[in-house]
Amino acid sequence: MDEMKPTPTPANSGFEFNNPTIISLLYLASFMTGVTAIIGIVLAFVWRNEPKADWEVSHYHYLINTFWIGLAGSVLGFMLMIVLIGFLILPAVAVLVIVRSVMSLLNAQKHAPMPNPSTWLA
Repeated sequence: MDEMKPTPTPANSGFEFNNPTIISLLYLASFMTGVTAIIGIVLAFVWRNEPKADWEVSHYHYLINTFWIGLAGSVLGFMLMIVLIGFLILPAVAVLVIVRSVMSLLNAQKHAPMPNPSTWLA
């Protein structure tokens, strides 16, 4: 008789709420609430100074840069709405923040460092 062997499941097959994941989710939630990004940046600065795994260091740098890019781009976009170019800048900044947050979220789930945390693009 052929016995069917059960396929092993990975030890970490669920969604893990590690610190970079929480910050990324707060950034993404800010598109609905408007204020959770502030909580995310505060947590990023606080958790950056605590003992952490090596892979997390790049995430904190990347997520802090993401916040400042989003804030600067939003301010610039709102100021330039007078000359109508802000209507193009604001959606572009939103897409950039979403892409950067999702990239950090995916790498945090794999416990992988961000490849280039200093970049201003995705």
